[in-house]
Amino acid sequence: MRLLFEWLGPHFPLMSEAHTVTRRPPGPAQPVELGIDPDTLQTLLDARDSYGDMVSMNRQGGRLAYFINDPVEVRRILTRRHARYVKGPGFERVKMLLGNGLIVSDGDVWRRSRTMIQPAFSRQNAHLLLKVMVQCCDRRAVKWADAAEKGDVVNITSETSDFALDLILMSIFGADYDSMIVSSGENPFAFLSSNSTRDLGVVLKARDLRKLLLEIIAVRRAPGREDSFDFLNMYMHAKDKQGAPFSDKELLDELITLIIAGFETSANTLNWVWYLIAGYPEVEERLLDESARLLPTVSAVKPESLADMTYTQQVLEEALRLYPPVWLFTRRSQKHDQLDEYDVPPGTDIYLSPYILHRTAKYWADPDRFDPDRFDLERFAASGVSKNDRPYFPFSLGPRRCLGEYFSFLEMKVHLGLLLPRFRMMRMTDENPGLELAINLRSASDIMLQPAIRSL
Repeated sequence: MRLLFEWLGPHFPLMSEAHTVTRRPPGPAQPVELGIDPDTLQTLLDARDSYGDMVSMNRQGGRLAYFINDPVEVRRILTRRHARYVKGPGFERVKMLLGNGLIVSDGDVWRRSRTMIQPAFSRQNAHLLLKVMVQCCDRRAVKWADAAEKGDVVNITSETSDFALDLILMSIFGADYDSMIVSSGENPFAFLSSNSTRDLGVVLKARDLRKLLLEIIAVRRAPGREDSFDFLNMYMHAKDKQGAPFSDKELLDELITLIIAGFETSANTLNWVWYLIAGYPEVEERLLDESARLLPTVSAVKPESLADMTYTQQVLEEALRLYPPVWLFTRRSQKHDQLDEYDVPPGTDIYLSPYILHRTAKYWADPDRFDPDRFDLERFAASGVSKNDRPYFPFSLGPRRCLGEYFSFLEMKVHLGLLLPRFRMMRMTDENPGLELAINLRSASDIMLQPAIRSL
């Protein structure tokens, strides 16, 4: 236990006349502005560099905030101590868009929803959707082949977004995707992939989608309608411990959450992966060798072959290390907690950044370098660090870890395994696309690549 008397004053306010001291980490004396934006990233980086991996700050307005970049304490907050925390600042806009769905809800509402939804994301169910993943890859292949023959460039940011959105919608709605969503020739959900702002206009459009969702649900409930295998069917049949289903409002909130969260993670990751592959020919060659060995034909797209795609998994995990889909998590303490030697009073805002932790040299050698071999399990075993103890949380950790993580990795493996052997993508410029630091981490500018058809 380090001596803390030197930090008395604004860092350690007295809690009682018995001179009990709130033990706070070191940090700046001046109030700071914290949001979910580039300025906040710089503030947190400066705090880490000046004060270490546990930093206390006073936010504008007076609320106490801690920035935690210690992987042991991050894991403790998100796993063993998760019940002491609720969602923190920055979720107001998300709640306007998603309602009280799984990502936003807390407490009993969250536990009930999580319990009801979790069975839908079993590995067995994900495997039953492999055909949909292949179908969505085929649609991209047609477009990319046409672009390659014409010498056109491909906006890979739009392409990966459209791929992931089509995939999650087809996985949710099954046959109703064609008959009730794109039957007019336009996809009413398309604005979700083309507009990344998540501003009030997007919120209002998303609310209009709820009318369409209710129409689809009504058709599903009509007498004589046969059950189909898709996420909508599983959500509609989900029951809580008392045997009660979701109300219509709850069902709509969870469906909107699934649609948006279900495509953004994979879309953003694949966007960065194609960009990285185009700049690292040695990585591309190893991916091609693995695909040729394990996915020589479409009929080889099976759970076993995808599980054996260990190098593709490493590439995806390294891309997620460099570009985690959610770059900043926030929590707010509900009750007193203790992290390391410091106290966490109730009402403290907690800031956790996968982006910063994943790029901290103390935990990752040469952290800004793209190196998929970091995730070689044999290398981890040799270092004495288990896979579960890595300073790594792109999908969060603990009970709130993303339910769709396995599904996402599966679709990304199918995507790369089928499309990379058919197309070589070349960068049009050496300029880095930069970062858009909002609720999700995206490329600041769209990534344009030149496709070429590989000779078979």
